[in-house]
Amino acid sequence: MTRQERLRHEFVEFIPEQLEEGAIYISLPHATAMHLCACGCGREVPTPLSPTDWQVIFDGETVSLKPSIGNWSFPCQSHYWIDRGRIRWAPKWSREKIEAGRARDRRTKELWAAGQQIEQVEPVVEEASSDKGFLRRLLQKLRD
Repeated sequence: MTRQERLRHEFVEFIPEQLEEGAIYISLPHATAMHLCACGCGREVPTPLSPTDWQVIFDGETVSLKPSIGNWSFPCQSHYWIDRGRIRWAPKWSREKIEAGRARDRRTKELWAAGQQIEQVEPVVEEASSDKGFLRRLLQKLRD
């Protein structure tokens, strides 16, 4: 298997048992999308579609998924966006950042289940190591 730079989309009712490399399958009736990890490791990447998980954007020709795909449980720990059918590679996250992202995801689900606005949850911010202090101060000012 090879590292992918593009994914072709296929809308299906049911996700096929055998996934093809370079394809993303989207089942709207079952609110899920699935593809093989873009790094080429061959692992299946399920992406549930919901307000607290991923969203599919179809522009009539291509598919995008939001937010990014972070395969933190896989040995490859690949991180990428699917943007208009293209794979956009992202930096690997530290263990601390992965845990912060997971905590944010849990909090988002809790707020959604309680009927609250999910925009209230703080995002996990991509930070350049030399700008950590500046970005934290900026985020704090924006919150205040």
